[in-house]
Amino acid sequence: MAAGSGGIKDATAIVGIGQTPFAKRLPEDERTLACRAVLAALDDAGIAPGEVDALASYTMEETDEVELAKACGFGDLTFFSKVGYGGGGSCATVAHLAAAVATGQASVGVAWRSRKRGSGPRPWTNTAVQLPTPAQWTRPFGLLRPVDEIAMLARRYMHEYGATRDHLFNVALACRNRANQNPAAIMYDRPLTREMYMTSRWISEPLCLFDNCLETDGALACVVVSAERARDCRRKPVYVHSAAQSLPAQHHGMVNYWNDDPLTGPAWAAARHLWKHSDLTPQDVDVAQIYDAFTPLVLLSLEGYGFCGRGEGGAFTEGGALETGGLLPVNTGGGGLSEAYVHGFNLVNEGVKQLRGTSTAQVPGASACLVTAGEGVPTSALLLRS
Repeated sequence: MAAGSGGIKDATAIVGIGQTPFAKRLPEDERTLACRAVLAALDDAGIAPGEVDALASYTMEETDEVELAKACGFGDLTFFSKVGYGGGGSCATVAHLAAAVATGQASVGVAWRSRKRGSGPRPWTNTAVQLPTPAQWTRPFGLLRPVDEIAMLARRYMHEYGATRDHLFNVALACRNRANQNPAAIMYDRPLTREMYMTSRWISEPLCLFDNCLETDGALACVVVSAERARDCRRKPVYVHSAAQSLPAQHHGMVNYWNDDPLTGPAWAAARHLWKHSDLTPQDVDVAQIYDAFTPLVLLSLEGYGFCGRGEGGAFTEGGALETGGLLPVNTGGGGLSEAYVHGFNLVNEGVKQLRGTSTAQVPGASACLVTAGEGVPTSALLLRS
């Protein structure tokens, strides 16, 4: 499908990816890290910075378009967007660029994420600023952090469907095993055992230390162009086959108090749109990069995106299903739990690596990859193909 023909299915491709090192503490500021990741992605694509005319970012990004454009030497920008809702915006940045390029609003788009979450201030320590929001009804009673909200969902899920901590461990283990194959991962060469998991300290019951993502400094970026131009770029193109965003009816925070069923979160609505506009089904997906700020989100997403039935997410993880060679290999770079937590953008880049055939935990013959953004918040997703 040519750019400008009205749809985005396979009309655009990711042709460059870049990233900085990941660490608990990096010396550079966020703008410097952003520039390094963006310039690395452009170099990967073989595209000069002056050709960039579109940008997309998402919330809690301190580097704005003006700063990035001047520092990197971009040309005139004809499209720029910023997606809300934390980690729920990661995949949407690529979707916005795909739509802009496919409709002729731009020709070379860059999406990026730069964070100093490891060494910077913790965003959830000052709860007073949240009190004018609907959080006024929960924060004063101790529901302070995202982990506390997801712990409530996890407890409800375990009660309703019989999921166990072993199912959550299966998620943490799969991510850690893949990180142990990835020299860029923070948890590289740091194996995880069941005993370590079961005896680790609680963060918010029933979630322990290893159910929580890392806190990381680092930046990543990717470059989106038309499918026609992608054929002439330096690297193998990875096509944006389908994309979706979702803010479902009566949504509220990560716990969805106002919904009849809080366990069917934004992933369900995103999935309906994603598959509706795709030629593929969940059975055609070879590998998935599922947002893993907390292990229970993977179980909920497995159900929401149609890999198993309602309440079957825990059982789906059994028998090494999420490992390389399993039914659905997930988070093959280590994910937010064990590679780096950069609000999910590393999952986008890892999806590209899989379809290029360059992942450190390569799934043989992978030709379709699902990438998801944060579940529990208004979310987004991508279906990439080679």
